[in-house]
Amino acid sequence: MNVTPTAAGAARPATYRDVFAVAEARVLFGSFGVFMVGETVKMIALSVLVYERTGSGLLAALAYVTAFLPHALGGLFMLALADRWPPRTVLVGYDLLRLAAVVTLALGVLSPAGMLVLAAAVGLFAPVSNAARAALLPEVLPGDAYVLGRSLLTVAAGGTQVLGFALGGVLLGWIGPYGALWATAATCALSALLVRAGLAPRPPRTGRDGSGAVRETWQINRALLADRRIRGLLLAQWLPGSLFVGAEGVAVPYAAELGPGGGAGVLLMAAAFGMLLGNLLVGRFVGPAHREAWTPWLALLLGVPMLAFVARPGLWLAAALFAAATAGFAYQLGLARRFLDAVPETRRGQAFGLLSAGMMTIQGLAATAGGALSDALGPGTVMALAGAASLVATLALWRVLTPGPDRTTSPS
Repeated sequence: MNVTPTAAGAARPATYRDVFAVAEARVLFGSFGVFMVGETVKMIALSVLVYERTGSGLLAALAYVTAFLPHALGGLFMLALADRWPPRTVLVGYDLLRLAAVVTLALGVLSPAGMLVLAAAVGLFAPVSNAARAALLPEVLPGDAYVLGRSLLTVAAGGTQVLGFALGGVLLGWIGPYGALWATAATCALSALLVRAGLAPRPPRTGRDGSGAVRETWQINRALLADRRIRGLLLAQWLPGSLFVGAEGVAVPYAAELGPGGGAGVLLMAAAFGMLLGNLLVGRFVGPAHREAWTPWLALLLGVPMLAFVARPGLWLAAALFAAATAGFAYQLGLARRFLDAVPETRRGQAFGLLSAGMMTIQGLAATAGGALSDALGPGTVMALAGAASLVATLALWRVLTPGPDRTTSPS
């Protein structure tokens, strides 16, 4: 039986202790961590395996990102399943699908092309699983605890990816890519077991309306985007942070330009640290009302430090600028409750799936554009341009980012 965190939610903001006091929240965070570690190890192992068998750097790169490339397609065509099916069924089902796919890869029976196709096909269902998890979080953590829970999922995503990279490197050296895939299979089984044993069964949020999942996904996506309030909140969560990713996409060439002492790993670690610290500090020490009032100013923080890259700062100053900028990602915490209130409860899964799919798509486009521009303009200039683009998006969306009576109550 769940306990309701911060029963006196109106009297004080929730704390991380309140969040972890809920058993189902611990299950969601634990299974998500296992999921992220396994997915990261799988990407590394598959990339190495494809390169060993083909010698093609392009195919190895495709293997590395193949789990993300289908995300936009899954968001366009499959998201209705997140509300049509019980959430526990969606999460367990996707883990078992991943398990079957990884076992097939580990057996070595497929050609490199077949491996890529299988990984991409499974990736189509990733948005459905992500949407089910995101929509389940406010049911498990009501009130302000939901905002902290979302913050913890963001922190967990970054932290477990770092752990996955480290573990993947160790496993590749110890048992090779096929062995690493078998280890990934174990994480799939463990994640499914945690969800099945630790989450209570819940009914679907909506019934089937007689139309297919693809048609319903299109219809609901159009309805969500047609709602002015929801559309504004989606753009506010998509654009300022996703445009910043254009700067992260050129961290490697920027570090290379700094010479032998430059390290892209330092820059990327600083970016991850800044995001983690911003989420923890704003989530833990800033009350709900102030958190929402600070939203546009935190979004500005994403872009302002990056303007200094026109001067091509050295490694440690560049790392400090990266950390300061990514702390601004905490602006999304101020939008979390407003977005939850804006979307219909029966379409909550699809709304969160649309949010995630759009964010990943725009981030991919921003990183690709940054890489394309870096050869002509130089990575430092591209980083400054990414910061400027984030600033322009923040200023254009200022009214949406700023809470107010007309923007914090659901439209009739």
